[in-house]
Amino acid sequence: MERRYLTVFSTALIIVIIDQIAKFLIKTNFQLNQTLPIINNIFHLTYIHNFGAGFGILQQQRWILVFISIIVIGFIFYYLDRINKKERLLQLLVGFVLGGTIGNLTDRLIYGYVIDFLDFRIWPVFNFADSFVSIGVIGLIIYFWKR
Repeated sequence: MERRYLTVFSTALIIVIIDQIAKFLIKTNFQLNQTLPIINNIFHLTYIHNFGAGFGILQQQRWILVFISIIVIGFIFYYLDRINKKERLLQLLVGFVLGGTIGNLTDRLIYGYVIDFLDFRIWPVFNFADSFVSIGVIGLIIYFWKR
């Protein structure tokens, strides 16, 4: 396997594993809507079910969100050959988006919703998959803008 594929896929796999283990731990140790202050009124672990996408959009649109995730994954696979072998940062960023997308897609397919638990109180509750997708997308925008 080419190194660029190995970088993208191993990054994505590590993210999916971290995301799914964290969600499993939250699901098995918290009651729905239970919150645990880590830093009171700043950062809590709060177990919720998210039936939509970020910021509460597309609520109860599971299959649209599944379809969008599949399109994103397909787009990544289609363009993977166009990533230069030496563009390591690009490979990592694509791996972030792929891993995060697969992490949330897994929840939607298994449960019908996404498990969220990172609660900064000034922002909607989210999870590790959301974080990696956001970091990956912002990183890609900056990467291509500077090119």
